[in-house]
Amino acid sequence: MESFELHITVDDTQTAIIPLLQSQCELSVSELKQAIAKGALWIGRGKHTQRLRRFKKPLKPQEELHFYYNQSVLEQVVTPAQLIADLDTYSVWYKPYGMLSQGSKWSDHTTISRWAQTHLTPERPVFIVHRLDRAATGLILVAHSKAAARGLSAMFEQHALEKHYQIIVHGNHSERAQPESITQEVDGKNAKSTFKCLKYAAKSDISLVDVNIESGRKHQIRLHAAGIGLPVVADRLHGDKEREYSDTLNLQLCAVSLSFTCPMTGEPRSFELEDSLKPQLEVTAALLSD
Repeated sequence: MESFELHITVDDTQTAIIPLLQSQCELSVSELKQAIAKGALWIGRGKHTQRLRRFKKPLKPQEELHFYYNQSVLEQVVTPAQLIADLDTYSVWYKPYGMLSQGSKWSDHTTISRWAQTHLTPERPVFIVHRLDRAATGLILVAHSKAAARGLSAMFEQHALEKHYQIIVHGNHSERAQPESITQEVDGKNAKSTFKCLKYAAKSDISLVDVNIESGRKHQIRLHAAGIGLPVVADRLHGDKEREYSDTLNLQLCAVSLSFTCPMTGEPRSFELEDSLKPQLEVTAALLSD
């Protein structure tokens, strides 16, 4: 039973979630509870639908249950995120490789939003205000109030902050203009990235590059790097399709710093990852040679 969906309209006699779901599928009680805890169950009435984890919640007639079961999704595990700063109305996290920014209808247990919600004290609501690709790592902000979500989202939309990434690319970027401004369009929209070489490893022919972006198009940095013939190491989507990487080598793209004026307090805020969490040229070179 790899994957299936259930859509059930509650009638006057159906008041318990687990027995109702069991009547429609072959999962055990423990399997159902685990799936619900990981975000597989939704409840709705009319146009309003939300995720539901309280399997003991009394049901009302005409409510609709939506259960999305995908065994492979529910079995996924990710490296824990790390809390960088808790500022009450929002928090700053290090998102590891493989962790999603937001969930899907199938689950949300491998997302930074759910991780933040379950690992902050006291527990608070969570609102995502910007995203990092699943394969990318680095700093991400999570809002904990609607006001903070509005303020932080507007800040990102208006590009009212400075954010830097570090990438490791194949080739010698130091041979190019420093800094290099790349304005190749992404999906037909304007996009600008500024690349600056930090270090070049001649033996493995890879470069550590600082990137500042003035727009936030999907996969912008990866596309711009590939567009100048210096693809990001372990970019299996936009990089060199002929190159093979070991499973231990992750995409070498990391959001390393954020600087902005807090939209709630007006205070300047600046966050930077410790070096151990940034891309490591020597480590990557060793993995490429394996």
